[in-house]
Amino acid sequence: MKRTKNSTNKKKNNKERRLTVLMIFLLVLTPVSIVFVKATLSEINYKVERIKKDIAYQEKINEGLEMKINELASLDNIQNIIHEEGLTYNNDNIKNVRS
Repeated sequence: MKRTKNSTNKKKNNKERRLTVLMIFLLVLTPVSIVFVKATLSEINYKVERIKKDIAYQEKINEGLEMKINELASLDNIQNIIHEEGLTYNNDNIKNVRS
């Protein structure tokens, strides 16, 4: 009977060791994974903020270009260019297209 008890104790000790190793592994792995996830999240947030900044800058440029287009397409500007080029405005030469 001693062999059976001894064999059972060895199995319990072996299971306890495995369980202890597993617990230690989880205790070490959990904080490492938390740090890794937070670092990845921080990097992604940095990229998002940089992209938002780039978008705001591009929108500012686009607004400036729209203002420049409107300025160049204004009737006053067109008339100034016509006079500078020596052209005249003749209403008889304008044809209306009806659909």
